[in-house]
Amino acid sequence: MNAAPLSPEDPAELGGFELLGRIGHGGMGQVYLGESPGGEPAAVKVVKSSVVDSETRLRFAQEIEVLKTIWGPRIAAFLDADADADQPWLATEYIDGPDLRKHVQSHGPLPTVLTASLGATLAEALAGVHKQGLLHRDLKPANILLGPNGPKIIDFGLAVFTESSASLTAPNTVLGTPTCMAPEQANGVKPLTAPVDVYALGAVLLYAATGHYPFQADNIHALFHLITTADTQPDLTGAPQELVPLLGSMLSYDPRQRPALPEVVQACRAVIESQGLKIAQARRRLTTHTSATHTSATTVRDTAYAGPPAPPAPAAPAPPAAPPGPALLADLTTVTAPQPEPSTAPTVPLPPLPQDGAGHTTTVEADPAPEPDAQPRRTASDPYDRQPALPSATTAHRGRRRTGPGQLRTSLHARRVAEQLREVYAQNAKF
Repeated sequence: MNAAPLSPEDPAELGGFELLGRIGHGGMGQVYLGESPGGEPAAVKVVKSSVVDSETRLRFAQEIEVLKTIWGPRIAAFLDADADADQPWLATEYIDGPDLRKHVQSHGPLPTVLTASLGATLAEALAGVHKQGLLHRDLKPANILLGPNGPKIIDFGLAVFTESSASLTAPNTVLGTPTCMAPEQANGVKPLTAPVDVYALGAVLLYAATGHYPFQADNIHALFHLITTADTQPDLTGAPQELVPLLGSMLSYDPRQRPALPEVVQACRAVIESQGLKIAQARRRLTTHTSATHTSATTVRDTAYAGPPAPPAPAAPAPPAAPPGPALLADLTTVTAPQPEPSTAPTVPLPPLPQDGAGHTTTVEADPAPEPDAQPRRTASDPYDRQPALPSATTAHRGRRRTGPGQLRTSLHARRVAEQLREVYAQNAKF
């Protein structure tokens, strides 16, 4: 979710929350990206000064009380609020992600399995809200945020307690979003019951799967007429066949014909499992799909506190030299000393190479690899002879130490040559 810079008229701080940018707005106010003194990101909703009156404060206070009452993994958590401030404000958990409406507009409808996963997740969340004695009453794509940990429901400004018929709304006054509004809500029926949220969820899922709502019209009056006419069927064009029966029942004109939310969960689950997936797998796919397609607004927060550039990373150490190969093994049969000055350096005759019993010169070829259980052999007479094994082309990858009589004879030969060289240099040294 992108955050726009603050304007000169915007407050810099509210209730201890530093405001960093704008992330949304509506007819009643503005929503800011904020940060608590401890660094916790927050969505700070502020009522416009031009609309602050006694009724607005009462309605805002009701939203605050609702958010204090409800909880759940798919509900944006309440942080703090002040309905009596000059500009009433409310801080909730910040969800770093776009709303469903923006996602569909930018990236198109969701695949069938992901729509079913969204339906199961939201239906379960709404069932939890209803168990706490509340209705949302304004569920719509813009109130579904697609965060990095899955979708979450926001904006309980129109939520009411189901057991109460009391309302701040005047008689025959309708509040809500018409595109996702149930017929009984559009007709002003009171009190409303749980099926009103089932209908709205059906409209949300239809939009997620197709990019359009159940009813569309050129103006709001024509739209209300379509919604409140019993024999007008919702437009399910483009909906996946696997979801058509469920969507049709959720969008029934008669609330008694709509499924309960647990039934919606089971129907969505059946669609997912028919595709060979488990419900948890589908949810992970939904989160991965939506998280990969948005720009984080926290870059605004991070940029505001960006320090000096980090020093360049130290250069990586040079890789260790490769172990000598078979060619170097053969060179051990001849020892070449540094060339001294011509006038002082004597010629040192090299002793003959050791021979085997048949009189053949011993060469250092790759010895057969030891058996898997074999242990490296060392000479008892020379405990300091710990020259590492030199791997052959066929055994280097096994990581085993080279052993065998050829290696031992060559090592002794090289040692005798080195001792003779040291004696010669010691005799001619000028110290």
